[in-house]
Amino acid sequence: MIPHEPKIVGFLCNWCSYAGADKAGTAQVAYPPNLRVIRVMCTGRVDPQFVLSAYREGADGVIILACHPGDCHYKEQNFRAIQRHRMLLRMLEPFGVGEERCRLDFVSAAEGEAFARVVTEMVEELKTLGPLGFAAGIGEESGFPSETGG
Repeated sequence: MIPHEPKIVGFLCNWCSYAGADKAGTAQVAYPPNLRVIRVMCTGRVDPQFVLSAYREGADGVIILACHPGDCHYKEQNFRAIQRHRMLLRMLEPFGVGEERCRLDFVSAAEGEAFARVVTEMVEELKTLGPLGFAAGIGEESGFPSETGG
């Protein structure tokens, strides 16, 4: 049997985490290819609907990588990302999406190895958990919020 290869959508801060991912690449630090990156100017602007859409489209996990607290280019927006993540975890719980499938972490531009470690950890955890399993049936009839708020 072929082992499950999880699909992960990552929302990466333009100034820190995306640069950290770039540093991992230029330093040739190996990490699993399971991550699909969405570059955002700031993780404080990641709308929960973006995350819900990722799951609806078949992601097994979502990772939000922000600047370290106190180092945000937009003052305190990474603290807003922390608050939104907590709210998101409460929203996802009734649908069986545990917190291990929606991770928030912090990676600076200088932390290419930390980026690779975080991605690798999440891939390994999701392999253990297996596929999320409801992507095809996700939508209004399943009770999972639609983009129109249904």
